[in-house]
Amino acid sequence: MKAAFLPDRGVVKVSGEDARNFLNGLITADIADLCPGQARFGALLTPQGKIIVDFLITEAPTGHSGGFLIDAPRALAKALADKLGFYKLRAKVVVENLTDSLGVLAAWDGTPTVTPDLAFADPRNAQLGWRILIPEELKQKLADLIGAELVDGSAYEAHRIATGVPRGGVDFTYGDAFPHETNMDHLHGVDFDKGCYVGQEVVSRMQHRGTARTRTVKIILDGPSPEAGATILAGDKQVGTMGSAAGERGLALVRIDRVADALDAGQPLTAGGLSLRLAEPDVVRIPPKQTVA
Repeated sequence: MKAAFLPDRGVVKVSGEDARNFLNGLITADIADLCPGQARFGALLTPQGKIIVDFLITEAPTGHSGGFLIDAPRALAKALADKLGFYKLRAKVVVENLTDSLGVLAAWDGTPTVTPDLAFADPRNAQLGWRILIPEELKQKLADLIGAELVDGSAYEAHRIATGVPRGGVDFTYGDAFPHETNMDHLHGVDFDKGCYVGQEVVSRMQHRGTARTRTVKIILDGPSPEAGATILAGDKQVGTMGSAAGERGLALVRIDRVADALDAGQPLTAGGLSLRLAEPDVVRIPPKQTVA
């Protein structure tokens, strides 16, 4: 088993007697029955349905004063705390940015020999393993406790990319992407049966009408990796944007209809003059009305 402390992650806490209902009315995930030791993947959206920030959320046990802990991008933790503070109005909640004292350890390729406090299985994809919320100075102690080899965060990045799970800020732009475009619907990040949340009308319409045409897909690189953000071309036609890469694996945000046309025409895909191909070509050949799950 491997473990890595993720320097790009921070933690925001929301507590108080109204915390559960407050969050449930704002985010894409349903946390009505969330318990300590579990987590949900979700996001806070703009009213237009675009992702402000995506995150993992767990309930803290009473031994850690209860409340909800949000594992979010470190660069956006303060903005998330401020945004939640803006929304709270008269709700009996307290929002705290704990990023300076609490971070995230990821563990994968095995099962922890001991399940520490503030640990949960990653709800997006079982292959991603576990997350443990800890101060950075405890990373070696926690890795030893769970029976894991402590490795650099880049090893986890390579694992994430191979698993096909996008990361905001490199695989898509916050404030400019819909949940379906980042596969949140496939990664258990949107509950379509819960009540209203910010941006819900737009996201539900995309779901039921099947209007998502842009998707994050896994790619294989046959040589050097194009830079993140490089335009992907089929001939001289733009079909997508390069995301993160590690070794021969990468992710890209593509127009699935345009890529399907390119594949049908036998056109190779390139980015920055470098060749790439889809790891799973069939994902772009789904009939349009079924492009969302």
